[in-house]
Amino acid sequence: MTTPTEPPVPPGRPAPTRPGRKLGPVADNVGSVHRAWLDPMRTAYQASGLTLNELSSRVRFAKSKISELLRGVGLYPRWEIVYRLADELGMPNWPLYRLWSQAALETHKSSDWINGCTDRTTLTATHTNPPLEHRAFRELVENDYTLYAQVFLDDDQRDNAIDATFNRLWLSWNEALADHDTRRYAWNVLRETVMARAPHRDGRPELGNAAFDTVILQNLTDPAAYANELTETLELFTAISRLPDRQLDVIVLRRLCGFSHGAASALLGTSLATIRSDERHATRFLDSVIPPPRTEGTTP
Repeated sequence: MTTPTEPPVPPGRPAPTRPGRKLGPVADNVGSVHRAWLDPMRTAYQASGLTLNELSSRVRFAKSKISELLRGVGLYPRWEIVYRLADELGMPNWPLYRLWSQAALETHKSSDWINGCTDRTTLTATHTNPPLEHRAFRELVENDYTLYAQVFLDDDQRDNAIDATFNRLWLSWNEALADHDTRRYAWNVLRETVMARAPHRDGRPELGNAAFDTVILQNLTDPAAYANELTETLELFTAISRLPDRQLDVIVLRRLCGFSHGAASALLGTSLATIRSDERHATRFLDSVIPPPRTEGTTP
């Protein structure tokens, strides 16, 4: 993987101050897919300098309704209000619509309900292209992101997670460019999106499905050898899942995806020294919990 060219960092500006009560936090029961579009909308609102009263008068929705939407309180919002808020806040509506509709399905809204929210021409999301820099970045990293995601997710979930990652990045692209390292910002979005969909046990992501895709297992035909190798592989993957987040990512990229140190460094937006240090610490932990295989003639 080629190290991406560092994008220009626009000068930072303090967020405008506004009178009145501050926007409350997102409700605890809001899911990660819902937050994928809600968090960028909250950021756009906070950067706009508008008060809820001003926003209410512009979009012609009650202030209480807008406040509920921006906190994820109450019923899942219809597309009309989301669309009008996005239009007023200058957000691209196509990636927003894709994330909104995906979250609607996950809140058990039917396709008929979704289509019923968007059957008016004036409220239809316009299929537009993302910024050129976003498209170039996606072309550069999408295959690598897919390799990482498929360690934790099945094919359908993997594709949905990758699509959601780049839609979310599109919504927050200005923030990504303004970050100290756009690659690290984007990786954090990918990781959060994948981990929200991955099965977990005891608070840690499971890698069990990836064990069945290892090259060694695919090449074994003897049932006894396969069972023995599978047991050892599952033990290893369980140990990998217990690693701290950063070490986990490095080991997944290095051992399961086959990335070089340089490629992992470029993908994570992390120095080579950090990658090597994380790998050493992770390897030391894995060696401490996975005993080396016994050779014939040795006693337990």
